[in-house]
Formats: sequence, structure tokens, C-alpha cells
Amino acid sequence: MPAGIRPRMYVRVPPERLGAVIGEAGRVKKELMERTGTLITVDTENGMVIVEAESDKVSPYNVMKAAEVIKAIAYGFPADKAMRLLDDDQVLVIVDLKQLVGDSPNHLKRVKGRIIGEGGRARRTLEQMTGTYIVVGDYHVAIIGEYERAMAAKQAIEMLVEGRMHSTVYKHLDRIMREIKRRERLSLWGEHF
Repeated sequence: MPAGIRPRMYVRVPPERLGAVIGEAGRVKKELMERTGTLITVDTENGMVIVEAESDKVSPYNVMKAAEVIKAIAYGFPADKAMRLLDDDQVLVIVDLKQLVGDSPNHLKRVKGRIIGEGGRARRTLEQMTGTYIVVGDYHVAIIGEYERAMAAKQAIEMLVEGRMHSTVYKHLDRIMREIKRRERLSLWGEHF
């Protein structure tokens, strides 16, 4: 980047989530700025958050990571879970429910019910099996986790949306997770020798 030009990103945040981006007494915004070397400006009037490098020594990657954390908070994650995205191996994956089932309120309500499950049981089971965090919003499902695990959770959610039985989805997910864990063990084992 040319000298003097600092990378900048804009993140649209629903008005009801702006407080979560700022945090109590500004704690969330302050921590995110400190950890990424960014300046974060919250425009409450337009629901826009501007993230820019504090100096030209700050990497564009840090600006992108800070914007990703803000996006996760906008999708409904609590700040502490969204901060997990600052780790290099963590990603945010979004499943657009409208794209999968259309925008019929009844269809959306039905598929969200399948993903959440009775008392939140299905969502918790998916989180535990994949080691991810999952938030079900009005028109989307957001997932935070290590890439392969997040993609496994996404696939399971898409299967539930298609109408597959929960037991079928869990069995499929169990097979995928065994393979992912096997590869993780092999890569760890390979690092030690």
C-alpha cells in the first residue's frame, strides 16, 4: 500500500447490535482496537462501523480480522465468542436461509425450528460435535470455528434444512468429524517427528 494510505473497511451493523459492538463502557471496542492495532468508529446514526489501521505499520490483515469480529457480533454472537476470530485458524461461515428456502415466513420458521431443536438441543448438539459456535438469526445461521469443522457444521445445517432426519445428520456428522480428528492427530503427530 502507498505510504500514508491506511486500509479501511466498513461493516453494516443492525441498530440493535451496535451496543454489543461497543460493549459496556466501551470495553469490547477498546479490546478489539488494542488487539488488532485498529481504530474503530461506530456511526450509530447510519448503523455503520468503520475499521481502519491505527498507523501505516498495521497490516491490512488486522483490519480484516477486526471487521470479521464486528460482523460476527452483528450476526448475533456475544463479543467473547466473536473474538475467537482473531485466532488465525478461525473463520466465520454464514448460511443464508432465504437462499435455501425462499422468504416465506412459514418455511423460515420451520427450518429454524429444525436447526435449533427442542429447547435448543439440536443447535447445542451440532456445536458440541463440531467444536464450533452457532447462532441462528432471522434469515441466516452463523458459524464460528476452525475451517473444516465450520464447513462440517454448515453441511449438517444444510441437511437439516433439506428435511433430513436429525439422527441421519448426526451419523453423517459423526463420520466427518472422525475423519477431521484423525487428520488433526496425524498432523500433530507429524509435527513432533
